[in-house]
Amino acid sequence: MKDQILKLQKDFDRAELSADRDALRRLLTDDFQSIGPRGFVLDKNAWIERHAQFKYHSLESSEFDVREYGGAAIVRNVQRNRASYQGQPMDHAVRVSQVWVQQAGEWKLAGIQFSPLAQP
Repeated sequence: MKDQILKLQKDFDRAELSADRDALRRLLTDDFQSIGPRGFVLDKNAWIERHAQFKYHSLESSEFDVREYGGAAIVRNVQRNRASYQGQPMDHAVRVSQVWVQQAGEWKLAGIQFSPLAQP
């Protein structure tokens, strides 16, 4: 199951990098919520539609840790990305926590939280 979750997490990163809204709709639960690095909360529709103003230029994930709990899995990793929002550059180095759940036999992302990495 760990390999399946990691593949889905990579599919999610690819969908984010390419702003693939159809893939994101398939990968996210209907009640998905994201907590951003500054504490803002986005639901599924807001998360997907942010791509109208938000664009990744690069997205790299590393340091994966997957924990399985029956019909749920938690993925923790480090993400470094370069992006822009409304044309303004944004670079982030964050620790990410994702909650994946099984719904009707499929794994879907139910929540994601970003926390800024501590600066040395």
